Amino acid sequence: MDDIQPTETPRAVGRRTVLAGTAALAGATALAPLDALAARSARADSADRRARRAFSPDYGPLAPVRDHTTGLPLLLLPRGFEYISHGWTGDPMSDDVATPPLHDGMAAFRVRGGRRHGRRDRVRLVRNHEVAGFAGRFTDPAYDPDAAGGTTTLTFDLDDETFVESHASLSGTVRNCAGGPTPWGSWLTCEETSDVNPVSGIQHGYVFEVPSGGKGDPRPLKAMGRFEHEAVAVDPATGYVYETEDAGAAGLFRFRPRRRGELSRGGVLEMLKIGDTTYDTSADAAGTVHRDTSWVTVDEPDPGPGAPRPTQQGIAKGGATFSRLEGAWYGNGLIYIVSTSGGPNRLGQVMEYDPRRGTLRVLFASPGEDVLSNPDNIGVSPRGGIVLCEDGSGVQFLHGLTTRGQIFPFAANNVVIPDGVPGKPAINPGDYSMREWAGSTFEPERGEWLFANIQSPGITFAITGPWRNGSL
Repeated sequence: MDDIQPTETPRAVGRRTVLAGTAALAGATALAPLDALAARSARADSADRRARRAFSPDYGPLAPVRDHTTGLPLLLLPRGFEYISHGWTGDPMSDDVATPPLHDGMAAFRVRGGRRHGRRDRVRLVRNHEVAGFAGRFTDPAYDPDAAGGTTTLTFDLDDETFVESHASLSGTVRNCAGGPTPWGSWLTCEETSDVNPVSGIQHGYVFEVPSGGKGDPRPLKAMGRFEHEAVAVDPATGYVYETEDAGAAGLFRFRPRRRGELSRGGVLEMLKIGDTTYDTSADAAGTVHRDTSWVTVDEPDPGPGAPRPTQQGIAKGGATFSRLEGAWYGNGLIYIVSTSGGPNRLGQVMEYDPRRGTLRVLFASPGEDVLSNPDNIGVSPRGGIVLCEDGSGVQFLHGLTTRGQIFPFAANNVVIPDGVPGKPAINPGDYSMREWAGSTFEPERGEWLFANIQSPGITFAITGPWRNGSL
């Protein structure tokens, strides 16, 4: 990416300014229901589906765009899109805590009240930090005082179009990965580990709840299982929590709480089953549909040392396996999940589970590394479009999924720091363009802002532009 020349510095960010010129086109692009996505894809010419689409046919080609915070061309975006960077690793937050590294999963929550009550129109972002090891907490409350992972919370003002506040919200955890939001306004942060503190013996591998407006609860939700958690997605109709596991032979779990929205009261942990015997989904191609699904109970979600793990318990009852389940998100009445290493080419599958019908369908399986290289986090816009965070080889992209079942690059990581960034001593010079994207999440009501992270060197972006011109 060193040979790419930066563009002119764009005009000051303004969602009303950026979107005003496209307001007349807002209704021109009708978004087909995602239920038709797989059918259209299946009917499409196989050569067309396998060909790399260099850019969205609606949004157009990517080009370097300067960051409004630093002036650096950190991202490649389609014409008309602009962005702000914030919360770099080491940046002091409003509580004087240094921003932890390794930004990962994230979700946006509307602040209650808003303009109707004379308050600013704002969103809060709760952000995971995938920090491993036991070098010590960065804030209180902390589950394990020795553990260095956790969450931070940021506030973005939609009126002024700027980040206005940030604070540390939970620590003492290990490898907080994708996580996920709840319909009742909290964030579920997931530990992707089953480590044990070598000094204190404190066990890790749990889910913790963090309210969007305050500090997190350091008590682990043990009934939701102890395993290599990645992401969660909550069905708002039932309050059931769907959990993914990042492991070579992973399970898809469902937690049915005793009382909707009160996860600390406990509940039942289950693992998905397909057919009559243990089924391996890792080779399933695009268009594969499983209608014979059921759920088996995990009898001991928090097993003691040496006892079978939840996945082993589920497999013993015929539970299905997946190849590295990572991202999960609720949208369009469906649970979307990502198998990072699944598919005939082991380059990633995007699946949907219909909680009403009990069907599991493979929407997309990557045909080649040049099309999609190991997707990870996933998000869904208020308009129904899907955003995939890439975590593979080469320059890393945010990908969109079109209503024709085609993948296209929406944004490219162009983070190259030749001489350091003024005022950011924690950021070392280097080429970070091959580092993964994470935490894609839209502002939940109008969807005029997409927030996303690049995990290393650790940056959060707020991206805006003419979304309604295309499929996102």
